[in-house]
This record gives sequence, structure tokens and C-alpha cells, in this order.
Amino acid sequence: MKRIATMIAAAGIAAIGLTGPALAEKKDSFKVAWSIYVGWMPWGYMSDSGIMKKWADKYGISVEIVQINDYIESINQYTAGGFDGVSATNMDTLSIPAGGGIDTTALIVGDFSNGNDAVLVKGDKSFADLKGTPINLVELSVSHYLLARGLENAGMAEADISVVNTSDADMVAAFASPDVTAAVTWNPLVFTIMEMPDVKKIYDSSDIPGEIIDLMVVNTETLADNPDFGKALVGAWYETMTLMAGNTEEAKAARSAMAAASGTDLAGYDAQLATTKMFYDPADAVAFTKDAQLIQTMDFVRKFLFDHGILGEGAQSVDDIGMAFPGGKTLGDTGNIKFRFDPGYMEMAAEGKL
Repeated sequence: MKRIATMIAAAGIAAIGLTGPALAEKKDSFKVAWSIYVGWMPWGYMSDSGIMKKWADKYGISVEIVQINDYIESINQYTAGGFDGVSATNMDTLSIPAGGGIDTTALIVGDFSNGNDAVLVKGDKSFADLKGTPINLVELSVSHYLLARGLENAGMAEADISVVNTSDADMVAAFASPDVTAAVTWNPLVFTIMEMPDVKKIYDSSDIPGEIIDLMVVNTETLADNPDFGKALVGAWYETMTLMAGNTEEAKAARSAMAAASGTDLAGYDAQLATTKMFYDPADAVAFTKDAQLIQTMDFVRKFLFDHGILGEGAQSVDDIGMAFPGGKTLGDTGNIKFRFDPGYMEMAAEGKL
């Protein structure tokens, strides 16, 4: 399961032996990691179908796509130099590799959660009714971020509630118990809990559109030294996006394969896609990345991370980690840019130049 930030990310990286990023040099063999989530299932399909190999062959390289069952472990392994790229959210990219000193570029902006993450309650309650209430969620995850944003929009603060750290594996069982009256989680768990009696959704990620973003991020130096790596990844991705979009038999077959790999059927996978804003067209992803709203979003994200002590090990200020955006715009320390949103390769796809 994806999207779990960790307050001990830096310690975890140290424990597995941080050796720095994958060596930045001209090379012809690359590895990227991914984990199960609706918006990242295309990576497994690209590998299984041969689409990735076709694009890698075009550029005279090889790209191995590796599924890692533990999402945070995949990011830790990328940060430690074991992979050249990894599927990750914007929040976790900032907190773990960027916060750990690894200069990382968002190569592909694949989607954003548009209802996949939700605040659920038992009975007819609003945020105001939750004051003093324990709320079950995966602490320091995007669920935690969603709750913080919801409380803020309701004129409340985290001090008004209490967080009960609950693993995603235990969430459904916990919510079914009479002691739990509110929780924050993501699909497919949201779908399962909503089937229980007297459950109401009071807030979800469609209320903060474009803030929980799913990416393929790569080592910036590796990309700079090996532009064909970026071209192959982006070319394969958008061929897959074109293939899976729509209702042709070919599209249904592709999505059915992705559904099976994620443990559901076509209807279940399509239901998850319905609450995910996929950027099937690279031009849409480029426009999203160039929109000034992305800077505002990342400002929200970095403040959340800093307030919770996970904006890099020992961060003394919300500005310690620099981020770069299209048009030369930045947030944070311009002398320590570690997270970059670069739409250049997606623009090549949009213009048919790959």
C-alpha cells in the first residue's frame, strides 16, 4: 500500500546504509521501483507487456521495472542509490529523498487523488462534531495531511482532535469496532468502509484537488547525464496512457490486467480510477505542472512536514529544502534545491518529439 510518510525515514535510510544516489554517469542500464496503487499499476503493465522494452530498445538502453511490496521501502532504496527512479507522492518525495539530500526530479506527473482519500465518520457528524474525538489514520501519511487540511478549512486545528496511529492493514477492522467513530484512509479501504451501515464521508481529496500528487521521480544527476533514460520512461508511460484510456476492447484488456495485478477486477479498478485524476494526455500534465497553484500546494506540504518534524533530518526552517518549478520559480533555499518539477520530457511527449 502506498502513501505512508515516516518520521523515521532518515533513520531508516541510515539503517540500510545510505551510500548516496545512483552514480551520475553515462550508462545504458537503469532500474526504477514502483508499488501497488491505482495510479501506478501502469508501471507493472509496461514491464509485462513489453512496452517498456520497446522504448528502451529505441534508445539503446535497458530499463528494469521492479515492484516493491513496501512503499516506503521502495523510496528508501531509491534514496540509498539502489534505483534510478521510484513511484512516490509529492509529499513523500519532499520528506524522504529530497529531505535526505538526494536531488530528485519529478519526471512524470501521473495523477492526483480526486476522492481516493477520505475522512469517514459514523453518524451524522461534521468536523465541528469531532472536537476531542480520537481519529484513526496512518500517522504522517497523506491521510494525516488530508485531515490537517480539512481541519484548517473548518477553522480547527490538530490540537482539537487526537490521532490514533493505525496501519492500513488494520483500518477496516478498527473502524468496524464500536470504539472507533472516525477515520481517514484511502481506496480501496474507503470503498470497503463506506459499505458499512451509518458511515458518512465528510471530506475527501476532491476538496483539495491537485494536492496529493502521484509521480515518477528520478535522480536529477542521472537524468542530466542520461536524457535517453527520461525519454524512454516518458515514451513508454504515455503509450500506456493512450492504450488504457477509453472503452475499446484493447483499453479494457489493459485495465483488466492492471486490475488483476492489484487484486481486484475491472469494475473495481475503474471505480478507483473514477476518484483519481489521471493525466492521460501529456499536455494536461504539463499544464498542471506549470500552474502556479502547484507552488501553493508544495508550500502547504512543506509546512505540514516541517510542523511534524519530517522535512529532512534536522531541518531548522521550512525553507531548508529548496524546490524548483517551471519558469525559474522556487521555494526555500535556492542554494539547496533538492526537488524539481521539470515538465520538459512530458512536453516532448505532448509535441510528439520522443
